[in-house]
Amino acid sequence: MNFNDFNFTPELLDGLEAMGFNTPTPIQEQAIPLIQDKKDLIASAQTGTGKTAAFLLPIIDRIVKSPNRKGINTLIIVPTRELAIQIDQQVEGFGYFVGVSSCPIYGGNKPKLWDQQKQAIKQGADILIATPGRLISHLNLNYADMSSLQHLILDEADRMLDMGFHEDIMHIISKLPKKRQTLLFSATMPPKMKDLSNKILNVENTKQISIAVSKPADKILQAAYMTYDKQKIALIQSLFKDDKYHKVIIFCSTKKSVKAVAEALKRKNLSVREIHSDLVQDERNEVIQKYKANRFKILVATDILSRGIDIEDISLVINFDVPRDAEDYIHRIGRTARAEAEGVALTFINEKDQRNFSK
Repeated sequence: MNFNDFNFTPELLDGLEAMGFNTPTPIQEQAIPLIQDKKDLIASAQTGTGKTAAFLLPIIDRIVKSPNRKGINTLIIVPTRELAIQIDQQVEGFGYFVGVSSCPIYGGNKPKLWDQQKQAIKQGADILIATPGRLISHLNLNYADMSSLQHLILDEADRMLDMGFHEDIMHIISKLPKKRQTLLFSATMPPKMKDLSNKILNVENTKQISIAVSKPADKILQAAYMTYDKQKIALIQSLFKDDKYHKVIIFCSTKKSVKAVAEALKRKNLSVREIHSDLVQDERNEVIQKYKANRFKILVATDILSRGIDIEDISLVINFDVPRDAEDYIHRIGRTARAEAEGVALTFINEKDQRNFSK
């Protein structure tokens, strides 16, 4: 297949061509026709398979073709501000030639940020991409008119449930029109996801897609080192001796560990920055932008960066600590080998982590 087969508007196809999108991925091939057919959808696909485009493209196409275009058309709920910003950027890219408006709605202490979000909601941006807590803050002030909403999308839905957002999601949904198309995208399909889908989808009009759930990309070389904690920094240093890795992410399980590892690597004169929840949003954005622009080579991060963030050219992922469960492992290593590229994922296993790693 190619994207012409979906009968998208010519301007949207121009946007796809400008962004280098040639042929749809399996999730796009399966999901786009169902969304165009106005089915509710529960779709599970591993990270890096192109699921954001799978829901954005048919929705943008429908917005552009709509004769009565007014008010908020689509609400996308996401677990983190980073993912909200990233999806907003993709809307901007895909919709460059069609003039679809969008706004990311996420937390922060800046009055200017709040005012921009309030303005976008009141004026009726075509697409809102929101974290649950911040959206509820706006909804509680009664200026958000959701009566024109036609599409609700939950992205990384499994992560939102893990983070305890179930009640917030149900509260938001209670404010939305019952007649709408609902799309639920997730990397995994635990029992609580099934419960949520039964509550919010139109069961009689729902289709399900499952593509390689909980399976790492085929082109990731996975390996592990048995090592004591005090050997880990020296091991990293030896891995970088040949300078063969372009971009690297090192995942640690705690903020404290991230700070300590980043500091230790700086002392070894390695090009490194850190990202964790102690940084304010502007600082996080700056780190990610500089990383994308190759201003430094090694990013040390907590699991805040393990899902949803699409950064190209990451050739190596290191699990400095073994993740707490198998799904976290899948998401962490999924930062490499994206879009058919190859990558390496290494896990450091100390004497305490052996049981976790065997899971």
